[in-house]
Amino acid sequence: MPFINAKFSTTVSPEKEIELKSALGDAITLLGKSEQYLMVEIEDDRRLYFGGKNDQPIAFFDVSLLHSAPRKSYEALTQRLCAIAKDIMDVDGSNVYVKFEETENWGYDSFMF
Repeated sequence: MPFINAKFSTTVSPEKEIELKSALGDAITLLGKSEQYLMVEIEDDRRLYFGGKNDQPIAFFDVSLLHSAPRKSYEALTQRLCAIAKDIMDVDGSNVYVKFEETENWGYDSFMF
């Protein structure tokens, strides 16, 4: 039951949005999760500042998942998300943050996992 909220300081075109959605669906498998239950939110034109500046493209990925994954998997996903930000949105990895949040309680379709 993963959820990825991807925020960008720049505009995401409809074509880039589809690319991002597909790339995130593939990337979530690094945590042993499936795109089948992945929910993605893509936000563009956010007022993001990094180090007090916003003169370069910036990205923030907030990844929530049911239970946990090994640290190596988090590291691999961080690398992949930075590559996605660079390849699709031209955001340098030095301007990307990735946050992971684990939860034991997750509801779906009127029941709890």
